[in-house]
Amino acid sequence: MNTYELAKRLIARRSMTPDDAGCQEILIERLEKLGFSIERMRFGNVDNLWARKGKDSPLLCFAGHTDVVPSGPVEKWQSDPFSPEVRDGMLYGRGAADMKTSLAAFVTAIEEFLEKNPDHSGSISLLITSDEEGIAVDGTTRVVDALKARGESIDFCIVGEPTCVDKLGDTVKNGRRGSLSGTLVVKGIQGHIAYPHLAKNPIHLAAPAIAELAKVEWDQGNEYFPPTTWQISNLHAGTGATHVIPGHIEIEFNFRFATSSSEDSLKSRVHEILDRHGLEYDLEWSLSAKPYLTGQGSLVDAITDAIFDATGVKAELSTSGGTSDGRFIAEICPQVVELGPLNATIHKIDECVAVADIRPLHQIYLKTMERLLAK
Repeated sequence: MNTYELAKRLIARRSMTPDDAGCQEILIERLEKLGFSIERMRFGNVDNLWARKGKDSPLLCFAGHTDVVPSGPVEKWQSDPFSPEVRDGMLYGRGAADMKTSLAAFVTAIEEFLEKNPDHSGSISLLITSDEEGIAVDGTTRVVDALKARGESIDFCIVGEPTCVDKLGDTVKNGRRGSLSGTLVVKGIQGHIAYPHLAKNPIHLAAPAIAELAKVEWDQGNEYFPPTTWQISNLHAGTGATHVIPGHIEIEFNFRFATSSSEDSLKSRVHEILDRHGLEYDLEWSLSAKPYLTGQGSLVDAITDAIFDATGVKAELSTSGGTSDGRFIAEICPQVVELGPLNATIHKIDECVAVADIRPLHQIYLKTMERLLAK
C-alpha cells in the first residue's frame, strides 16, 4: 500500500479527539512487520503509541497525532469529511492535512528506508497520540514523562504538523514560542456610583497599570523569534447595573514569549509593575508551553537538504504560529523540527492536501533518514 492509499485509510477513521478510532492499530500492523517493538500507552481515555526499532544511538523519532478536530456542519462539505475523495487533484477529508497524510508518509518512508538500508546506524521510533487537538494532558506529555522516568531520550525528532504556506517544503518550524497565561483580580470597594468617595473603582485603579503593561518591550526577540507579546484576552467587571461601582475587575492575559525571556523574568516584571501602582490584587499563573528552539545543526541541515532534493524548494526556518507537541518532546530531545503539508485548509470545511504533494512528502522523510542514519 502506498502513501496515498494509507492516508485515505486513516482519513476514513472518525478519530475526533480523543478517539483514535483504530488509526494506531493500522500503523501498528505495518510497524510490527518491520520489527518494531510496540508499546500501547493508554492514559485516561487517550491512546498513545511508542514504537521503536533498534537500541543504538542516534534515535530518530517521528511524532504526530491521529486525532482530528470536529468536521463542523457536514452539509457544508462538498463530500463526507470521513469519506476521502479526490477532486481536481486534491484529496479531501478531515485530517488530510492535519495530519494523517504525514502519518502515512512516516510509515511508508520508514518501510522504504529499511528495505534499502537494512544495516543502518542508530534507531527509529514513532510517538503517536490521540490527544493533540484537545487539552493534551494525557497524550505526548505523558509518553515523554514515561520515557524520561526510565532514562530514555531522543536525539532527533520530526513532528509531522502542517507547516508549509505556498508550496510543499517552503517552511520548517524549528521552534515555538512559550505560552504563559495569567488571571489577575484587582480589588476595589463596591459602592453607589453617585458616591465615589465611599468606594474604590478597581477599573480606574487598574487602568494605568494595564496601559503600562501594554507598552512594555519585554524583549527584542532574536534571530529566530519575534519579540515577546502581552495581550489581554478577557476583561470582566461590574454587576450589570449602571449605578454600581464594581468591587473587583478580573483580567485574563497571555504572553507568547521567545527564548529571550523566561517564565520567571516575565512574572517578576508583571508583579513589579502591579506593585509599583499600589494595587491590591491576586494573580494566578498558568504555563502551558515552554519555548524551544533548534538551531542550525544535524537535523535542520538534513531536512532542509532533503526538501531541496525532493522538491527543489529552499526551506525557510520559522517559529511562528501557536504551540505543538514539539514543546513536550523538546524536554528529552535537543533537536526538534516540524515539517508537513500546506496548512491553508487545516481545521476548515473541505480540508485537503494536494495529491501531487504526497509522494514528495514521503521522499523528504526518506531522504532525511538517509542523511541521518544510512551507513
